[in-house]
Amino acid sequence: MEKLISYPVSVIYYFCFSLCLLIFHPIQWICFNVFGYQAHKKSVDYLNFCLLKCTNLLGTRYTIRNRNLIPENVPVIFVANHQSLYDIIAIIWYMRKSHPKFVSKKELGKGIPSVSYNLRHGGSVLIDRKDPKQAIPVIKGMSEYIEKYKRSAVIFPEGTRSKDGQPKEFAQSGLKILCKYAPSAYVVPITINNSWKMVKFGFFPLGLGNRLTFTVHEPIAVKDFPVEEILEKAEKAVVGGIRN
Repeated sequence: MEKLISYPVSVIYYFCFSLCLLIFHPIQWICFNVFGYQAHKKSVDYLNFCLLKCTNLLGTRYTIRNRNLIPENVPVIFVANHQSLYDIIAIIWYMRKSHPKFVSKKELGKGIPSVSYNLRHGGSVLIDRKDPKQAIPVIKGMSEYIEKYKRSAVIFPEGTRSKDGQPKEFAQSGLKILCKYAPSAYVVPITINNSWKMVKFGFFPLGLGNRLTFTVHEPIAVKDFPVEEILEKAEKAVVGGIRN
């Protein structure tokens, strides 16, 4: 029954979602090219706020736990499990004070209104997953960027989305590079629950009436622990909070 009802609702949702992307694309361009980084960042924040509101049409609700634990005025490395693109939308809006930047696959860097423009110009980085060596200097550059400007990087160590909420094995290389070149950063684990239910039928139709939860765990100062211990602590925190 849910799937049947979701067909017309999903059509309305995707119309509103696409409209937001099209409207905000020229807004982003103007903000970036005329007013600079801060204005562009605000436009991206409010784009994602509008995209979140679009998901309310699907009955989606959001709970953010322990947001007060996120350190301020220091570089932050968010480490989270990955269940759907709605992880990204929520992190951009709810963690906006930290200026989150993403490590994304290069294919997303073109062809998608608003999204591709932000990835190319907003401080995120694009990597070729088929060429791991190429990713090393790119992520190193991102580490130096967040260290210099006291912003945040978001990394999904699973590497790909979980289709059923069950965590995949965490890859370590990306997080190791971020920790090495952003020595004053704090690693902040985040557990995401129920995001996968949005796309349990695929991208059409979408799941209805889901509550997505984002649980922020205790920050880990990079300078206080060996990188292997940081990786272990972060994975334990993230995986320990997953509920299906």
